[in-house]
Amino acid sequence: MIRRALATLLAALVLLTGAAQAAQATGYRYWSFWDRDGDTWAYATQGPSTARPSDGDVQGFRFAVSEDSKDAAQPRGAAVFEVICARTAAQDGRKRVALVIDFGTAADAPSGETPPARRTVCARVGEDATAAEALAAVAEPLRYDTNALLCAIADYPEKGCGEQVSGARKPTAAEESTTTEDQNADSDDGGPSLGLVAGIAVVTVLGAAGLWQARRRRDG
Repeated sequence: MIRRALATLLAALVLLTGAAQAAQATGYRYWSFWDRDGDTWAYATQGPSTARPSDGDVQGFRFAVSEDSKDAAQPRGAAVFEVICARTAAQDGRKRVALVIDFGTAADAPSGETPPARRTVCARVGEDATAAEALAAVAEPLRYDTNALLCAIADYPEKGCGEQVSGARKPTAAEESTTTEDQNADSDDGGPSLGLVAGIAVVTVLGAAGLWQARRRRDG
């Protein structure tokens, strides 16, 4: 019984340690670039300076703090070419590219800055234009760093470019559905942390196991 309890508590301690490490994960604050594939967004495999969209394509830009492309925040809201480019007539020798520009949330904004409202816009550009050129046609001023990394769209943010951000990771959809009671139970009210309680419990069980084994040897 003691061995089972010890195994359970050790497993809990491992999970708590992993959660604590995840909470301190490091991310980057940057503009991510997306391709619209049917009804979903796909993280672009090329940068906007090399990608050459076709007439009728929808592309998105999202400013957020993300650890990597797997957890990057997607552009929000509807993204339908026929809606975004409804008032932009087609022209021979030119193409229309629908752009979704999502400036992100206040939580992801650099200190002292407020993200503008999300916007959608139709760029009508030359047939050989890149996504960066389409963006420049409708959302200047753009800002790039010396490595051609897109730092700002429509002058947002005013400063910074892909800087590292340390802090609590973003909650998953399941975590966001946590009830108020659960959140209150997990809040820091000055008492011992859950990790500390688990650690104390493990030490206690280890001590009990040692005493039990000593008694067995003595009684044997």
